[in-house]
Amino acid sequence: MHKSATDRLHSLIREVSDFPKKGISFKDFTPLLQDAAALAMAVELMANPFRGSSNSAPNTGVDIVVGAESRGFIFGTALAQALSAGFVPVRKPGKLPYKTRSMSYALEYGNDTIEIHADAIRPGQRVLLVDDLLATGGTLEACAKLVQELQGTIVGLTVLIELTALKGRDRLKQFGHVHSVLTC
Repeated sequence: MHKSATDRLHSLIREVSDFPKKGISFKDFTPLLQDAAALAMAVELMANPFRGSSNSAPNTGVDIVVGAESRGFIFGTALAQALSAGFVPVRKPGKLPYKTRSMSYALEYGNDTIEIHADAIRPGQRVLLVDDLLATGGTLEACAKLVQELQGTIVGLTVLIELTALKGRDRLKQFGHVHSVLTC
C-alpha cells in the first residue's frame, strides 16, 4: 500500500476522548467522509484485496457484502458497488421487518445483539464482511457466525481502522483474510 495514501487517510481521522463512555478513545472518521477523494480512496483500499484473485486472498470473488450497523453500512454499500456485489445489512434487534436470526456478543465497552434476515444469504454465496473499525472483534465475529449459520462462505473481512492493541484480528483469523487499511 502506498504510504502517502494511508498518511492522508490517517490525517482525516479525529480522536475523541471519553466517547461513547469514559476511557474510550473514539476514532471519528467523519472528516474523511467529507472529503470525496479520501472517501473514494478508502473504499478502493478496502476493496482491492477482494477483487478476483490475489496472492494475499486467493479466489475471493464476492457475491454479497455484509455490513454491520451502523457505520459498516457506510462502507458496505460502497464496497458492494465497487465489487459488483449485493449488500446485506446486519442490524440491531427489531430493525429488520422479516424473519431474522440473531447473535449476542461482547463489545469493547459492553454487550450487544445483532440480527440478519433469515433469507439474506443463500448457501454457498461468497461473503465479504465489512465494518468501519476492528477493536475486540466481537461485532465482526458475531456477523461471521450469522453468515455461517446461513451457510454463506466467508471470503474475508475488511475494515477502515484496526486498533491493534485490542487484538481483534486474532479472534477473526478463523473466518479468512482480515484486511485493515489503517492501524492505530
